[in-house]
Amino acid sequence: MATKDPTAVERANLLNMAKLSIKGLIESALSFGRTLDSDYPPLQQFFVVMEHCLKHGLKVRKSFLSYNKTIWGPLELVEKLYPEAEEIGASVRDLPGLKTPLGRARAWLRLALMQKKMADYLRCLIIQRDLLSEFYEYHALMMEEEGAVIVGLLVGLNVIDANLCVKGEDLDSQVGVIDFSMYLKNEDDIGNKERNVQIAAILDQKNYVEELNRQLNSTVSSLHSRVDSLEKSNTKLIEELAIAKNNIIKLQEENHQLRSENKLILMKTQQHLEVTKVDVETELQTYKHSRQGLDEMYNEARRQLRDESQLRQDVESELAVQVSMKHEIELAMKLLEKDIHEKQDTLIGLRQQLEEVKAINIEMYQKLQGSEDSLKEKNEIIARLEDKTNKITIAMRQLEQRLQQAEKAQMEAEDEDKKYLQECQSKSDSLQKQISQKEKQLVQLETDLKIEKEWRQTLQEDLQKEKDALAHLRNETQQIISLKKEFLDLQDENQQLKKVYHEQEQALQELGNKLSESKLKIEDIKEANKALQGLVWLKDKEATHCKLCEKEFSLSKRKHHCRNCGEIFCNACSDNELPLPSSPKPVRVCDSCHALLIQRCSSNLP
Repeated sequence: MATKDPTAVERANLLNMAKLSIKGLIESALSFGRTLDSDYPPLQQFFVVMEHCLKHGLKVRKSFLSYNKTIWGPLELVEKLYPEAEEIGASVRDLPGLKTPLGRARAWLRLALMQKKMADYLRCLIIQRDLLSEFYEYHALMMEEEGAVIVGLLVGLNVIDANLCVKGEDLDSQVGVIDFSMYLKNEDDIGNKERNVQIAAILDQKNYVEELNRQLNSTVSSLHSRVDSLEKSNTKLIEELAIAKNNIIKLQEENHQLRSENKLILMKTQQHLEVTKVDVETELQTYKHSRQGLDEMYNEARRQLRDESQLRQDVESELAVQVSMKHEIELAMKLLEKDIHEKQDTLIGLRQQLEEVKAINIEMYQKLQGSEDSLKEKNEIIARLEDKTNKITIAMRQLEQRLQQAEKAQMEAEDEDKKYLQECQSKSDSLQKQISQKEKQLVQLETDLKIEKEWRQTLQEDLQKEKDALAHLRNETQQIISLKKEFLDLQDENQQLKKVYHEQEQALQELGNKLSESKLKIEDIKEANKALQGLVWLKDKEATHCKLCEKEFSLSKRKHHCRNCGEIFCNACSDNELPLPSSPKPVRVCDSCHALLIQRCSSNLP
């Protein structure tokens, strides 16, 4: 027989151990169904096997004090060959508890497994065999084909999710010994594994139910918090609406005050016009009676013209003040529009939040009643505003009538002026100058009338703006009605969610009852196993004679097992049936066990 190379045998053994450890780790991790931690036994054995594979064929480096044989040297090469591995090397060097190169290498392997790049890093090493020859012998596992096979097997570990704590572990002083008992299978181990799998499945179901319950509790708490936030935002919006209403009322009062002031100014101007007309008539009458007082009347007319010019300037200044007040009112209206747009944006945000939230408490119903009261108040405000608009239209009509009367009076005055001019042309040139001056006054009066017409147009524009504001308020009431409908829909959804929640609670209670029943069954099975642990079940081939009568078994004398002691007897010596603790039904028992069991039962009786 030709002797095999011992290094080749070592490589084959390490390859087989790597296959077993990787396969067992993947199967156990998939059946475990959760992320692996550092205390998981198959994962610990995998790191031990990888450490032995990397140590195989390492060259011994001599130093002044001792021999150095670690795997940290080849693993440091990975940083030069694979730039992404620099993070692992830097983090390993920064770990405070590691003092030896072997501890750093073990930490490096654990970090590479968590990154799912162990196969990529080791493939870079195997390709560069010239660099590896500085650390390994020519017959080492990493220098042969077995190393490539192991790297290919490591690709399967990318399926596993591991969460390993490297800082707290003592990686320097760990002893790497392979536990072969994990890879040797027995029949008892297979049965125990099946039972463990069943128990693990039941525990997984229990954990799943607990996680569902936690998620439901978290969703309920989050919904409560959202409802509280919505209530706070709703109260803030109600306060802002009240403030806006107060501001609108104040602005309306200011507008009414300004209109009343404008009316007073118009009355004053009309009175001044009437006074001037009366003065002109008296002057004409006095001129007819006597020619001597013409110069004095002319001087008085000049004085009156100066006074009227001053009054006109005063009126113009008052008009400028009114224009500035109108600009301020327009700015205030723009600010109100901006506030309304902002409120619309907030309403849009509230709608989005209402779409996300599908469960609201019953207390919102009371707030809905408050919103209905506010709607009623808004409707009353709208009715008041309509009444005010009607009053304003009536006042405008009165102003138009007054303007028509003023125009008629102006036409009459023009006719009288024309007659007076015809009479005065024959009398003197001085009267013509006065008439020209009076015509200028008439032109000024016409300009004043034009200004009054423009002011009337501005009042009409203000009326249109108020009508637009009324339309906007009506749109807001329609939006509030739509919000009310959405709120009712959300209440229905809330009731449906409550029904689903109650059904899920009932399902959880049923699952808990089933789990308690399964626990009781498992305890009964454990007690039966404890009762059967001390018994030995003989095989049929080993027994040739009955243990009691010592007669040989044949076709006529058949073999029968005693369910209590496990021995084999003939039919005559085992023709007894009794219920045992392992089975509630009556089972075949030998004569000796039958007698012992009856004695125990009689001794237990009082």
